[in-house]
Amino acid sequence: MLHLSIDGKQYACAAGSSILQAIQAAGLALPALCSDERLQASGGCRLCMVEVEGNARPQASCTTAVEEGMVVRTGTSALQALRHTNLSLLALDYPQDAVDRAPEHPFHRLLAEYGVAPGNRARKALFHDDSHPYLGVDMDRCISCNRCVRICDEVQGQFVWHTWQRGADTHVAPAAPTLEQGGCVACGACVDSCPSGALFDKRSTVPAERWTRSTCVYCGVGCQMEVGSSAGRVVQVRPAASPVNRGHLCSKGRYAWEFAQAPDRVTTPMLREGGRWRPVDWDTALDFIAAKLRDIAVRHGADAIGVLGSARATNEENYLAQKFARVVLGTNNVDCCARVCHTPSAKALKTMLGTGAATNCFDDIERAQGFLLCGANPTENHPIVGARIKQAVRRGAQLLVIDPRRIELAEYATLHLAVRPGNNVLLFNAMAAAIIEEGLVDAGFLAQRVDGLREFSDFVRDYAPETVAAACGLTPQAIRAAARLYAQARPAICFHGLGVTEHVQGTEGVMALINLALLTGNLGKPGSGINPLRGQNNVQGAAHMGCDPHTLTGAQAIPAARARFEQVWQAPVPAGTGLDLLGMMDAAAAGKFKALWAFGYDVYLSLANATATGKALQALELVIVQDLFLNETARAYGSVFLPAASVFERDGTFMNADRRVQRVRAAVPPPGQARPDWWIIQQLAARMGHAAGFDFDGPHAIWEEVRALWPNGAGLSYARLEHESINWPCPDESHPGTPVLHEDKFASGARAKLACIPYAASPEQCSDDYPFLLTTGRTLYQFNAGTMTYRTPNALLRPSDTLDMAPADAGRLGLYDGEQVEISSRYGNAVLPLRITDMVRPGELFASFHRPDLFLNRVTSSHRDRIVKSPEYKITAVRISRQ
Repeated sequence: MLHLSIDGKQYACAAGSSILQAIQAAGLALPALCSDERLQASGGCRLCMVEVEGNARPQASCTTAVEEGMVVRTGTSALQALRHTNLSLLALDYPQDAVDRAPEHPFHRLLAEYGVAPGNRARKALFHDDSHPYLGVDMDRCISCNRCVRICDEVQGQFVWHTWQRGADTHVAPAAPTLEQGGCVACGACVDSCPSGALFDKRSTVPAERWTRSTCVYCGVGCQMEVGSSAGRVVQVRPAASPVNRGHLCSKGRYAWEFAQAPDRVTTPMLREGGRWRPVDWDTALDFIAAKLRDIAVRHGADAIGVLGSARATNEENYLAQKFARVVLGTNNVDCCARVCHTPSAKALKTMLGTGAATNCFDDIERAQGFLLCGANPTENHPIVGARIKQAVRRGAQLLVIDPRRIELAEYATLHLAVRPGNNVLLFNAMAAAIIEEGLVDAGFLAQRVDGLREFSDFVRDYAPETVAAACGLTPQAIRAAARLYAQARPAICFHGLGVTEHVQGTEGVMALINLALLTGNLGKPGSGINPLRGQNNVQGAAHMGCDPHTLTGAQAIPAARARFEQVWQAPVPAGTGLDLLGMMDAAAAGKFKALWAFGYDVYLSLANATATGKALQALELVIVQDLFLNETARAYGSVFLPAASVFERDGTFMNADRRVQRVRAAVPPPGQARPDWWIIQQLAARMGHAAGFDFDGPHAIWEEVRALWPNGAGLSYARLEHESINWPCPDESHPGTPVLHEDKFASGARAKLACIPYAASPEQCSDDYPFLLTTGRTLYQFNAGTMTYRTPNALLRPSDTLDMAPADAGRLGLYDGEQVEISSRYGNAVLPLRITDMVRPGELFASFHRPDLFLNRVTSSHRDRIVKSPEYKITAVRISRQ
């Protein structure tokens, strides 16, 4: 700590602080129009000037470091006069009506405080743009603080805003006629930082009466945000400071919140009778469900019923869902959407290292010297993490991108390997062979903590780059360069996504990545590790709370944890082997599975091979859908619809991708008869004779039971979570949390073993009839089934899914950009508009799957991961024809 005097009083501050930071830490105010804590200091506005004893001239406090014993004065008459002069210069060309319309802006407040009147002089024509659905631009109000330019460069890394010309002609504008054409991704950071209202949120027309801190409902990054509400409605969202997002949000988190108030929101329970939905009250709906479930259990047994938890729901609600399945129904048939994305990573990490979760925290992005990015597109699908990676690379870190497409981060990469889809295991084995052959292993780490090197070395010798490069669509030289980059840029952190997991060798692909980390010693230390980028906000938590047929809360194996749970639950844990989601569909198609309760999950739209999914759902006697909207599962196959509360209307916790448990808080009440998932589960349990075991007065009480059953989460009390962002394991309330796993030993033991993973080609192969290889995925502005984002103005930013095709293929087929084309596979057909782009290679296609009316999963295949049954969304052989 350093000590200094500020206006005659003594204060302490952290070493390395600027004077401005010390003043702010002391709770004192000082004008600083060009300052934003997310940005490097610039000293441009000259309003934060202070007098430092021993210096002849005033100093800019934002760019002057504190020294021990420094004496600082902030409010002398000379400084006040200087600020008045500087404000007057900034206001010379400023419009008076801007101040009158919005006196709350920081610049306008300073003008009032210092008694400065805007000069109101006419200005040359400056940049205006009213075309964007979220961001408004009126540069007549620009004061050239350059915060928009700097935050777009230094935080988002999009470089939309530029400072043009010099002197009196200096002005800020994009390099294109509109924001969108200039590369804007609608993160809103420039608006958030602008002190004068030259940039403003067009959707925030109603002032917020109160602000509620909560967690974003979209991807698994877990960004913290402040939800503004007025008259029981959400009116604005702004970023909050946290270790995860550092005061930044993406377009979805900041702007795509209006789904909660969409006109087609279902707010009343409904029963389907004679093919039509009939609104009913809660008692009628719940009594009907309870009677049907009892009848099915009597006729077919408890294992004919299944429950699907939800990544949209809280940890507390998913805990109750799996408890309901096991205690009330008496079955281990419980799963969640983790099955189609997250489970391969969890299984691989659990098998090889002992914990099925990311090994490192997001703060390690800034500590890494190298990045291995595999099958993930974070600037679109996890934008805050993507922006942090981009900034780390700009500061000098090495980046290796492994992806069939040329994603945005490939433009920043030291090396991009466009591996042919389906060949990840081949490539990772080849990199391992090169690392061993070229002596790039971490010999000390291997000697201390890794077994099986000799056997593994013999195994991967057959996968030398020269042997497998052609099958991967790469050169041996490129594979060797990739191996050297990852092995030598230590510490190196690996992030992977669904481009690794959604294959028949998805689990094995993650295991092959873990091999690379073990060989190079990139585990158990800051800036390293194997880290899955979770696709949905609470997919990690849903599975971890026990929405998995084989594990209980805390990812504890049923045989090992049975006694603890039975003691707390005062009920037996079922002995039978439970069905996972795909097993439920198979059993339904075979006539052995009769009822499904799915909340926050559109099974029909989301599962691969919609034809097979539809046949399975059609065979069920009872389909209970619990959601915000009448989704495709409900429309086609639902028996009962239960209206759930949205993320803005419920309390609890989410668990993000780097193992942080974070609070979710209700900002507004649920509309109509919509209720939180925990309340619905509780009410149904009571009707089925288990009121006592579900008699919780709210999420806090549920979480206390979770903590009692999950040893690694015992220290995560609500009291701590109010103020801390903690990575589990956290075994007690004095424990600081665990940002880095496996530092001294692995969760599975002192040593880990390298895994020999033979390559197995996907059964899905191209042919003369189906010559193209289709991969599916998400895009920046839309999310999964589009349930939320397509009910917001994000629909204007990305109106439709597209089929992406290389120019050479489009030219050969005589197809044109924007025309409708039919995609045909061995499983079905879909029609999408064509987008011609060089992001994909000839022979390979990419399509997103967000629009229900386009229903891309009519096309995807029935092939599954060989270990955990996740669908192979990333490889489908197709042909293309003009519609």
